[in-house]
Amino acid sequence: MAHALAVRPSSGRRTWMVIDRSHRTVGPVEEWVEAHRHLWSPNTVRGYCTALAQWWTFLEQRGETDRWSEAGVATVTGFLSWLRNGRTVEHSLVVLKSSPSPQTLEARLAALISFYRWQQAVFGVPVAGRLLRGAPRRMPTRGLLAHLAPYSAPRPSSLVRVRHQRHRDRPPLLLPVQIQGILDGCAVADAATEQWVGNLRDRFLFALLAETGCRLGEVLGLRISDFVMGRGGTAHIEIVPREDNTNGARVKMMRPRRVYVGADLERLFADYVTHLACRATDLGFTITSDSALLVNLDRPPFLAPLREGTVRDKTAALRRKGIGADGWTPHWFRHSHATALLLAGTPEWVVSRRLGHAHVQTTLDLYGWVREDEALRAAANWRAYTATWQVNDGR
Repeated sequence: MAHALAVRPSSGRRTWMVIDRSHRTVGPVEEWVEAHRHLWSPNTVRGYCTALAQWWTFLEQRGETDRWSEAGVATVTGFLSWLRNGRTVEHSLVVLKSSPSPQTLEARLAALISFYRWQQAVFGVPVAGRLLRGAPRRMPTRGLLAHLAPYSAPRPSSLVRVRHQRHRDRPPLLLPVQIQGILDGCAVADAATEQWVGNLRDRFLFALLAETGCRLGEVLGLRISDFVMGRGGTAHIEIVPREDNTNGARVKMMRPRRVYVGADLERLFADYVTHLACRATDLGFTITSDSALLVNLDRPPFLAPLREGTVRDKTAALRRKGIGADGWTPHWFRHSHATALLLAGTPEWVVSRRLGHAHVQTTLDLYGWVREDEALRAAANWRAYTATWQVNDGR
């Protein structure tokens, strides 16, 4: 059985690699990962290594590791079925209750195709040619001048697909009442004592995700000084690309931007930083404006930057209590934020800059359906929910 293994080389930066059942490095995978380590964050490397470790385990069970460069559509389809069936058999008459979601299967398939496309480009391995063919059968809606952009050219499509339910092109959302339930499930204010009861850090984390629409990696990489108090103006957060975050967090595409926030989040930030400073004093630590914003407060290593895995564990704990939508993840806050802004009448180009998309067309591809869905506008009071949000695009 192959494994994705965390390692810390002499450079000091934590990374990941794939080893086979004999505890040897899987050469083809290591070559691919090594060629991209300087481009990817450690968390991205971990995700790709997890997918390729599962692929190599599948080949080991089949006895086909020496034929990895001869895989085809039938093999990859069998791999997806194997994942659905508990990684034990390729065919099953009963669907497991804990089978991976379509999004997870798509992520595994995307990693596999990326791996084989690189192998074809560098070493001439022909697998990608068997998995990809022609242009996509259905192109998403494009803007009037999209044909002038190089990124809009048709690309080869995969012959292996993951079946989705209806509305598969619509990102999953959290309704305002669900978002409030998640925040209150972390911590609530005691009216009698005017103190927070519960985990204030977690409430602040999810409030950040809900009000800014930032990616989880961007939030986990924040320093205290990145949250700029309004002081009579509008408070904002500076998204600063860094490569030295010890928790592996990184800003996607290393693009800096500024995200404006409302007074409620500013007050929550002040309460949290006060709590953080008091906790640091109790533990005998010193914090500065350059210290990590979201850190471990109740378990060692104390004041170490919060890791993505800890957030996933907290999310799972809230889901087990029935808080939030079924199967929600921290990324759902981003989709909900963008949808709320568009329903409130915010121009697409402003939403695109706020989310940090490289092109406004990305925003239109993901959320173009929002303008047409009057039923959702009537069902959810998004306008009231976003009334206090500041989305000024000034610098």
